Amino acid sequence: MPFYSKERSGFLRDEGFGLIHVYYGQGVGKTTRTVGLTIRAAGEGLEVHFVQFMKSGSSGEVKIFEQIPRIHYWCAGEHPFIMSNGPEAVHYEHAAKGFAYAQASIEKHPDLIVCDEILDTLIFNTLRKEQIIELIRKCKGRIDLVMTGRSVPEDILALADYATEFVQVKHPYYTGAKARKGIEY
Repeated sequence: MPFYSKERSGFLRDEGFGLIHVYYGQGVGKTTRTVGLTIRAAGEGLEVHFVQFMKSGSSGEVKIFEQIPRIHYWCAGEHPFIMSNGPEAVHYEHAAKGFAYAQASIEKHPDLIVCDEILDTLIFNTLRKEQIIELIRKCKGRIDLVMTGRSVPEDILALADYATEFVQVKHPYYTGAKARKGIEY
């Protein structure tokens, strides 16, 4: 049974929408999990807005997203690494633009908003925790919101309906292997 009906423009949601998903941890697979969820949702007719924080928008999933009409992908563009001296103006600008995109997405009433790596903006203080909590409150009960990152503050974790921690047990990177296009990115 579908989660939606197309009476009027947009979807009229049955109960069950507006849950908060948090995928976090040092292990790999958080973005891959959200990509799979995004494709599954679009395949079932759901509208998805996918915004990447702290990434450059050049990994393999973007090419697939461009081919799927119900997926609206956005990334601020080339994102330089944050060096040991901390974030630069471009990092704050990218975080602000990504957050603005996520906020604007709410007004378009998608079924799912994915904020990939938004939780890592807290590690570098390019967004404030209060901003993310505000985003959660605006989505709760209305739009499913997915957030990923290496760590999650306890008060954000407490607001989540889904929480999965990714734990890395083994990775070839630590034996000198390089990231492979199509596998790691």
